[in-house]
Amino acid sequence: MKRRIRRILIGLTLLVVAIAVAGGAYESVARRRAAREFPAPGKLVDVGDGRRVQIDCRGSGSPTVVLMSGLDHFGSLSWAPVHDSLARTTRVCAYSRAGIMWSDASGWPFDSEVMADDLRTALTGAGARPPWVTVGHSMGGPYALAFTGRYGAEVAGLVFVDASHPDQQMGTGSPPSLLRRAKDAGVNLAGPVVLRLGAGRLVPVNNTPPASAPGMVAAHRAYFPRSVATLIAENRAIGATLRSAGRYRRLGDRPLVVLTGVRRMPPHVRERLGISEAEEARRSSAWTQLHDDQATWSTRSRHEIVDDAGHYIHVDRPDVVIRAVREVVATVRQSGASNPSSAVQASP
Repeated sequence: MKRRIRRILIGLTLLVVAIAVAGGAYESVARRRAAREFPAPGKLVDVGDGRRVQIDCRGSGSPTVVLMSGLDHFGSLSWAPVHDSLARTTRVCAYSRAGIMWSDASGWPFDSEVMADDLRTALTGAGARPPWVTVGHSMGGPYALAFTGRYGAEVAGLVFVDASHPDQQMGTGSPPSLLRRAKDAGVNLAGPVVLRLGAGRLVPVNNTPPASAPGMVAAHRAYFPRSVATLIAENRAIGATLRSAGRYRRLGDRPLVVLTGVRRMPPHVRERLGISEAEEARRSSAWTQLHDDQATWSTRSRHEIVDDAGHYIHVDRPDVVIRAVREVVATVRQSGASNPSSAVQASP
C-alpha cells in the first residue's frame, strides 16, 4: 500500500511539474505574440534599473497635460476617448505605470513616490517639458497628488476625474468600492508566480476597456495577465497611497477642476455588487461631499457634477473632461507663468 501511495504521489508531482512547464512555455509564447501584434504606442523610455515605461505623447504646446489612469489594467489606453482631442490644444502624454500593459514591472512593492519618479523620468525621456497639468481618474487622483508633492514646483494645474479622496473609507463610504472593483477584475485570484505559469489567461476579464475599438479590446486582453501582478500590488498599497496623498492637499492657487459622475448604476449591476438603491444613494452623497472637499484645496477651483456619467466620465462624457482640461490649460497660459509659484508643502 505504501509503495502504491508513493507511486501516486510521484505521478501527481510529475503531472504538476509538466503542467507548470507547459503553462510557463505557453505564457512566454503568448507574451511574445502580444508584443508582436500590439506594439506599444508612443515610446518605451528607460527609467533606470533596466526598466522601461511606456508613454504616448501627442500634440504640441505648453503646458504639458499628463493623463494618469486609475486602478485598472488599461494603461494609456484608458484615455483614448480624449487623447487626440486634447492634443489639438497642447502637448498631451498618457502613460502606463510600471507593470501595466507595456511597461516593465518594478519588482518591488508599489510606492506612489517611486511611481512619481518613474513618470517624471518617462516624461523627460519622451521629450516633454514642464509645466505640467495633471489629470487623474479614480486612484489617478491620489497618484497625481503624489506627483505634485514630489514635483510641485513644476505642476501648474490639476483636473480630478471622479477621483479618489485620501479620507474615503475603503469598501464602504465611496462609490465605486475600489476593493470590490479590484476583485471583479480578478486581481486577487492568483500570485505572480502562478500568473507567470499561464494562470492569468484563465482569469475572466469581467470589465471592458473604456475604448470600444476592437484593436484596443484585443490589446488589453492580451496584456491583462502581464498586468495582474501589479494590480495586486497596487490594490494592497491603496491604504498607504491614500495616506501619502493626504499630505499634499494644499494646492495654493493652482487652477483645479473637480468632476463627479453621479449617474446611477443599472439595477443588474447594483444587484451583482450587492448594493441596495438606498445604499447607492448614500454612497453617491458621500462621494459628492468628498469631492466638495477636494475643491477647497485650491483658491482657484470649481466642482462640476456630471449627471449623465458614471465613474469613467472620460468615456461617458469625454466632452466634459476635454472642456475641463482645456479650461485649466487656458488658465495656466493666461497666468503667464512658465512654472508654478511654489512647491506643495506636505502636511504633517
